[in-house]
Amino acid sequence: MPATTRIRLDLAYDGTDFTGWARQPGFRTVQGDIEDGLASIMLRYPPSPTLYVAGRTDTGVHAVGQVAHFDLSPAQADSLVRVQRGTGTRPPVTLGTAVLRRLGGILVTKPEIVLRAASVAPAGFDARFSALWRTYEYRISDLLALRDPQQRLRTTWHPAKLNLEAMDEAAATLVGLRDFAAYCKPRPGATTIRELQDFRWRRDPDGVLVATITADAFCHSMVRAVVGATVAVGEGRLGIDRLATMRMDRTRITEFKVMQAHGLTLMRVGYPEDAEMRLRAIETRNRRSLPVLVGDDAE
Repeated sequence: MPATTRIRLDLAYDGTDFTGWARQPGFRTVQGDIEDGLASIMLRYPPSPTLYVAGRTDTGVHAVGQVAHFDLSPAQADSLVRVQRGTGTRPPVTLGTAVLRRLGGILVTKPEIVLRAASVAPAGFDARFSALWRTYEYRISDLLALRDPQQRLRTTWHPAKLNLEAMDEAAATLVGLRDFAAYCKPRPGATTIRELQDFRWRRDPDGVLVATITADAFCHSMVRAVVGATVAVGEGRLGIDRLATMRMDRTRITEFKVMQAHGLTLMRVGYPEDAEMRLRAIETRNRRSLPVLVGDDAE
């Protein structure tokens, strides 16, 4: 079988009117809209490509730095870069540029999705499994913040004042390689072990509280759950000591609320050097476990 060519897409979207990323029959999704665009481009060269993504965002979640990939057969790739009859002597373009122009031209009718870049991916690249980390931001406007109606679709409005210092201290207790079962919706066969690499809160000049959260990966609803836990600390309803012990629980905790989706945005996805893409994808696919701790290191 002839080798395929892998294309990397860099995307941004407003998740307000989408039922998440993943295609679902009868619902509008980000994956569905983009794959429909690819299908119209490849109508004469089936089968239509399937998209794979770095982070499968939930309903209402936004992205400014999402990454996805799809594969093109030799015939599909050739159809995109071939000079069309009647177009004169235009110089040929690269395959990435051709995808950007053709797919971007279709998506211009869907202003909630912006195709930022398209390129031929390096060998071994996988948008999901090659990723080293993902960074999200969560925005909250409490009583000390400016309530900007133009930002309401990406900012959660909170009815009380929140304690920034307590929230930031609480966030720091969650950083590390841990089993986050207490913060994840369970999925059969899926691990809840994640490395939370960074989690901190700040208050922007307009008073809006912003959480920045980076991890190697996130399990289902984990970001909004850990944000909700630190917000409970900021409200004074949950102690930092209790938050620190929750990570030892192996079932979902109900002592705090999972935050609303619209305050959450996927900001960036990080990848290794090109030569390390394949190895990283292999390592990520291996099921993770926590190291066995002994003596003073045991929890």
